[in-house]
Amino acid sequence: MTPADAPHGHPAADGSSDPEPGAVLFACSMNAIRSPMAAALLKHLAGHRIYVVSAGVRAGEPDPFVVAVMDELGIDVTSHTPQTLDELHDTSFDLIVSLSPEAHHQALELTRTMAVDVEYWPTIDPSIVQGSREQILDAYRTTRDALFTRIKQRFDLKGSPGI
Repeated sequence: MTPADAPHGHPAADGSSDPEPGAVLFACSMNAIRSPMAAALLKHLAGHRIYVVSAGVRAGEPDPFVVAVMDELGIDVTSHTPQTLDELHDTSFDLIVSLSPEAHHQALELTRTMAVDVEYWPTIDPSIVQGSREQILDAYRTTRDALFTRIKQRFDLKGSPGI
C-alpha cells in the first residue's frame, strides 16, 4: 500500500475534529534511531489503518541499539534500511512528524509543494549518551518510551509497550 492508497482521515475516536491521518511520515536527521522507532511503534499500534514510513535528512546506518530496545517490545526492525527524504518514491502524506530540528526544517520546505500537515516533536537523540552498554540502552529506552506515549496520545491508540 502506498500513501495514495491509504484510507484518508476520519474523525478521531474521541469525537474530536482532528482526523486520523491515512498516511504518516516520521522524519529525523539520519533515519537510523528516532524516526524508525516512531514508525515501527505506530505500525505496531495502528496496524494497516495508517500507512507509515520514515526517512531522514541524510541516510545513516542501522543502529543495533534500536533493534535491541524494539525487540524488548516484540517489534522487529531488523529489516529497516535508512533512507533520505529525497529517496521517497511517494510523498502523498497527510502528516509529517519531524523529530529533529533539521528534519523539521526540511518538512516545512516540503509544505511549499505538498498539501501536508507538519508537527514537530523535539526528541532527544539517544546516541549522544556515553557510558556502559546498559546506560546507552536506558537512553534508547527513554526515547522509545517517550515516542510510544506521544504516538498513543496523538493518534488516540490503546495498548501498552508489551502488546
